[in-house]
Amino acid sequence: MVYIIAEAGVNHDGSIEQAYKMVEVASDIGANAIKFQTFKTDNLVVRNAEKAQYQKDSTGIDETQYEMLKGLELSFENFRELARYSNNCDINFLSTAFDSESLKFLVENLEVCRLKIPSGEITNAPFLIQHAWTGKDIILSTGMCDLCDIETALGAIAYGLLNKSAHPDGSDDFLHAYYSEAGRRALKEKVTLLHCTSEYPAPSNEMNIRVIDSLSSCFGLDIGLSDHSNGINAALCAVSRGVTMIEKHFTLDKNLKGPDHSSSLDPTELQSMISSIKEINVMLGDGVKRPTQSELKNRVSTRKSIVAAKEILKGEILTEDKLTVKRPGNGLSPIYFWNLIGTSANQNYEKDSLIVL
Repeated sequence: MVYIIAEAGVNHDGSIEQAYKMVEVASDIGANAIKFQTFKTDNLVVRNAEKAQYQKDSTGIDETQYEMLKGLELSFENFRELARYSNNCDINFLSTAFDSESLKFLVENLEVCRLKIPSGEITNAPFLIQHAWTGKDIILSTGMCDLCDIETALGAIAYGLLNKSAHPDGSDDFLHAYYSEAGRRALKEKVTLLHCTSEYPAPSNEMNIRVIDSLSSCFGLDIGLSDHSNGINAALCAVSRGVTMIEKHFTLDKNLKGPDHSSSLDPTELQSMISSIKEINVMLGDGVKRPTQSELKNRVSTRKSIVAAKEILKGEILTEDKLTVKRPGNGLSPIYFWNLIGTSANQNYEKDSLIVL
């Protein structure tokens, strides 16, 4: 089954009441988890950093990235309340940490079940190792990456998983950890990779869903999709290629003013995506080719049997002009047509009667 993460991100717009409502909606429509973003703005970005282009497009240029994020920051106490509320609503609470203080809080205070490393942190080796040291399952998003970036990041995580407190001497330690049998085994147990196109919204012609196959082949890990495209087609396409996880931004209202609302699904769209994914899961089946229960009742009426093409007397030599193949399939299979040619009829046959051995 596909694990579906409803990505609330910062679409609460800094309002705890709006965040509560998002938890309710995600739970009601059947998501497995709701995920927020936990950060201390002072630990995340310098004060004069510009916004990303998509943030400028959606929220204007009158404020810095720092000012924008400060307005979207929830307190640690807010996240305690959201975690409790999510538990009461029977949905897993997740959050992405964007700084070490927030990571420590999520692990030690909220005891989240797994951690998400966003695409922008994939070169942040100290932060990757800190995630690995927690011992939690890790979701690693791979937007803006090539395969070498991903391999290096996985090497840092493997190092952290194998060395619970020791600091590396250099980046070569990451490759040694990655290529070791123990490192590969630890990554297989702990890490899910998410294919991602880090644009908001991501253009359809840049989604490159076949990368999912490449990631699976190259790294041998569970693969998912962090989907920033419009609509639900990319997510459904990814499910058909065997992903184990889908992460999708959602909002209560696409017309709200935050940076991610316009590229998110509204509740109706998210519900449609979840319903479709569940149906695709059923459709994919187990991969064993065999007649289904519903097919079995149709075999007799749609398959054919060997019948007499004309009247045949007992003892006559059976030739091609004396035999034909017609429905229903409750007699001798046409597979044996040529086995009968040249043999003697074992009884009298009227036209269209079943040939029996």
